[in-house]
Amino acid sequence: MANPGYGKRSAPDQRPRTGRDFVHLLPRDAAIAAYVDGLCDGADISVKSLAKVLPYGQCALRTTLNRLQEAGHLRRGSECIATETALIWVTRTFFSRTSRDNAWWAAFTRGDAPPQTPQHPTRSRSFILLAALGRNAPALMLSQADCLALEPQVSEWFERGATETEILHALTQGLPSPIHHAAALIRRRLRDKLPPLRATPPTPRVVLRTLECSECRAPGSAQAMPGGVCGTCRGNPHPTPTGPTNAVPQQGVRARMNAVRAGLLPRADRPHQ
Repeated sequence: MANPGYGKRSAPDQRPRTGRDFVHLLPRDAAIAAYVDGLCDGADISVKSLAKVLPYGQCALRTTLNRLQEAGHLRRGSECIATETALIWVTRTFFSRTSRDNAWWAAFTRGDAPPQTPQHPTRSRSFILLAALGRNAPALMLSQADCLALEPQVSEWFERGATETEILHALTQGLPSPIHHAAALIRRRLRDKLPPLRATPPTPRVVLRTLECSECRAPGSAQAMPGGVCGTCRGNPHPTPTGPTNAVPQQGVRARMNAVRAGLLPRADRPHQ
């Protein structure tokens, strides 16, 4: 395992494992990818650590990791982690069993990638609330068929901004006695007490994450590093700087300001107006 906060991190929204996940890769790359895929999050997957357990040298492992990056299975970068006392940047190696293109990795870096799909179906929030009604009011105990039938109505309450506490209050307060048909009573209350739509502004999600070039380790955006390699390492020339005519180059700003300061008259020597 790597130090806390470092090491492998699985990318979200991956398909279930199959025996043909890495058949498009070279045999050695496929074997290493399958091994890395089987490791848990936080595992140390540096070339030195992998060389201790796999029958390949560090140079071969480094080449394979770079090819996995080119194939869309891996990206290296950093992520900002909040601790109890500070915000720190930690090294990440993001791994995806599913091959991803540059656009997907760019979205993932921004925090826009879709969440991971659960492997097993789970009950909705509405179903769970209905199934637990009998704990608060035993007379409102529902069958599974009743919960499934009433689930869309409760979901509509949630879509309008209602909380679980508000729904439970609407369904359980002031109950008649006796209750002959719990499902019919709940259906009537969900319909008659349906609240108006509440407009809630979306909460922006801030993700502090950056990728780095696999060759020179320079940080940058995902758009500037297709395949995980920056433009300089791909052999692209530096872009021509743009700006106003006769603008001072960035590297010459300090010298220009020193020359301007040297040409200024002292305050005592300036003419009075």
